[in-house]
Amino acid sequence: MSNNTGAQENLHDHAIDITAETCPMTFVRTRLALDRMAPGQILLVLLRGEEPRANIPRTAAEQGHHVLSQEDLPDGTTRLRLRKAPG
Repeated sequence: MSNNTGAQENLHDHAIDITAETCPMTFVRTRLALDRMAPGQILLVLLRGEEPRANIPRTAAEQGHHVLSQEDLPDGTTRLRLRKAPG
């Protein structure tokens, strides 16, 4: 039996781990990663904490990026997949 969530977690072009960062550096690191990517590419972000969990997807969406998935893991981290906005 296949696990869709497990398959999705591997569908990304770039990945960053910002679990040790605090706001506002969490979004700064996410934004820098997105800026280096081509439009349409997917960024996997591993993060920790309520503030980044709420702010990063919201701010990314406000900037035109698409939130593909957000999954809270048992260890307290969140796995977020973003698609960079077109052009």
